[in-house]
Amino acid sequence: MMLKPARLMLALIAVVAAPAFAQNAATVNGKAIPASRVDQMVKQVVAQGQQPDSPQLREMVKKELIGREVLLQEADKQGYGKKPDVTAAIDNARQSIIINAMLADYVKKNPVSDAEIKAEYDKYKAAMGGTEYHSRHILVATEQEAKDIIAKLKAGGKFEELAKVSKDGSANNGGDLGWMTPGKLVKPFADAMVALKNGEITQTPVKTEFGYHVIKLEESRPVKLPSLEEVKPQVAEALQQRKIVAYREELVKKAKVQ
Repeated sequence: MMLKPARLMLALIAVVAAPAFAQNAATVNGKAIPASRVDQMVKQVVAQGQQPDSPQLREMVKKELIGREVLLQEADKQGYGKKPDVTAAIDNARQSIIINAMLADYVKKNPVSDAEIKAEYDKYKAAMGGTEYHSRHILVATEQEAKDIIAKLKAGGKFEELAKVSKDGSANNGGDLGWMTPGKLVKPFADAMVALKNGEITQTPVKTEFGYHVIKLEESRPVKLPSLEEVKPQVAEALQQRKIVAYREELVKKAKVQ
């Protein structure tokens, strides 16, 4: 059946116009909301694991974008887009978006290797040491005070009771420092602690930058470290951030800053 000229013209217009309409999700007061913007937001929601892509999600996103556009148009009408604090915030956001895009690309081009991750893990293991220690201490201001406490302990005094005079927070729990590896302690303290046997007390005061310590070693045990596979994501993230910091510092050094 042949179409009449008028109907043929309408059909052709519809065919030609269809792709243009398909490119927009909606039009608000003459301002188009591109369908690509819906696609982008849907991808973000799906990537965050909030919910799968679906017609319901797309309709929800579309309504959200329409609401935003209505508010944006009203805000522009009231002149908020020209306020100094708003323009400054927009400029900051623009900077962050551009910088983050560049750094994301830098990370893709300079990935952290498995060899780097293992080297960092091995360094961590070495720093932790093979043994951790459960110790107590009494911290005082002078060497003589520490010597007096050692004398009282030799005479049968209870460490937990004498620790009440300690000038740090451990005084409230008998000087208990919990389990620690030597690498987390100042060197003079760590050296004196690891030299003790379980149950022993230092026979002379141990001087550190904090004062004078009397140390008691309760017990020791092998360090239980997570496996490389367990911490691999965290190690990779830390190394990645380190690369980004180094890249930034390199660019700053090359820049002409006045």
